Amino acid sequence: MKNLLKRISIAYLPFADAASEDFPLRDLLRLSLFQVSVGMAAVLLLGTLNRVMIVELQVPAFLVAMMVALPVLIAPFRALLGFKSDTYKSAIGWKRVPYLWFGTLWQFGGLAIMPAALLVLGGEVTQVRYPIPYAGEILAGLAFLMTGLGMHMTQTAGLALAADRATDETRPRVVALLYVMFLIGMGGSAIVIGYLLRQFTPIELIQVIQGTAVVTVVLNVIALWKQERVRPMTRAEREEEGPSFRAAWADYASGGTAGRLLAVVFLGTMAFNMQDVLLEPYGGEILGLSVSSTTLLTASWATGALVGFALAARWLAAGINPYRMGARGILAGVAAFSAVIFSNPMGSAPLFFTGALFIGFGGGLFAVSTLTAAMTMPAGKAGRGLALGAWGAAQATAAGLSTAIGGGLRDLVNAAATQGHLGVALDNPATGYSVVYHVEILLLFVTLVALGPLVRTATTDRDGGAGKFGLADLPT
Repeated sequence: MKNLLKRISIAYLPFADAASEDFPLRDLLRLSLFQVSVGMAAVLLLGTLNRVMIVELQVPAFLVAMMVALPVLIAPFRALLGFKSDTYKSAIGWKRVPYLWFGTLWQFGGLAIMPAALLVLGGEVTQVRYPIPYAGEILAGLAFLMTGLGMHMTQTAGLALAADRATDETRPRVVALLYVMFLIGMGGSAIVIGYLLRQFTPIELIQVIQGTAVVTVVLNVIALWKQERVRPMTRAEREEEGPSFRAAWADYASGGTAGRLLAVVFLGTMAFNMQDVLLEPYGGEILGLSVSSTTLLTASWATGALVGFALAARWLAAGINPYRMGARGILAGVAAFSAVIFSNPMGSAPLFFTGALFIGFGGGLFAVSTLTAAMTMPAGKAGRGLALGAWGAAQATAAGLSTAIGGGLRDLVNAAATQGHLGVALDNPATGYSVVYHVEILLLFVTLVALGPLVRTATTDRDGGAGKFGLADLPT
């Protein structure tokens, strides 16, 4: 009977085989809740709030893009946060839990002050005797910065803790489960937040964001409870000098294809992420969709990303050249942005949502392909963690810059168009959005050009060595 129940659980729970004797399934599922909280915050920062600020609160898109870019630009420090949690020394031996807890506090604090900051930024203030200049901009920037820092600290420490508790055999499936939980958190929270904001009012906005802050603390406390064992350390162990990264970084930077790979990651991420703060406002302002409807775009994107990762796992297991798979993702991105562009003249909301779906699909394939290349690249003295850290730094920096550039470009083009400088045919608010989407298509073709030489140098193990893909080291 026991063996029968075990077979049934494995058949109906895809990640049941990710558990081990020291990391049972109940602990694994409980720990994965931190990914749900990070997914909720990501939906707010990258989805709902940018549309609300641009359309409902009438905040300039460039300013909104700068706000949204702040958390993304912190992401390169994730390698440092992970290294600090690796080498953190305390009397009781905890390494990950302190970073999980303080990351939760930063995330909660940012979300707690965010509603008031956004309303001040949008002009919802009463008369004061001594007004503070730029109070809204400063407070909103601080809220986004705190939330982003908390997200990155929580996620980095949580993934490291899961990797510590998993065995070598189960670690790929454990981290795969955590990444899927992140996408489920994004998709589920997008649906819930969209439903709650179907009748937008400032009070509803305050309740939703501060409710998310409370749920964040609850989920993360449940996730970290009794997940790390107490291992007392002696004074000698605490005072032992840690390792240095200087020689390892010099060794990695001297690699032949490392620089081109990072350039491809940077260009491709720029191309896929320039629309981050524009897609939902485009649906609201140009296609006339409600806040509830445009929030579902995040769910469409997450669905496309899940499909992309499923196909990537199958193709890599078959021994596909990872750079060729990256090219497929780029071409899917070209089709996706074309669909978004044509959704306006055709007045088609389904075409718009299809474009969002394929943006997630193409971006997922591209991320997996470049990550796999970084994992299989000869590293020498530089360990795999450093290579993936460089990959994550290039990706996050490009994402932050492209977000800010996309918002600024939309504002500049729309200002010129509405003033008649671009002619009568382009005198409409869709012009700025369209220019950004065309620039992204151009960047995708530039990425293809940069990717070409890497295809010839790639060495894929046709027996499955390079094709084994469990998302074990994905910096999500």
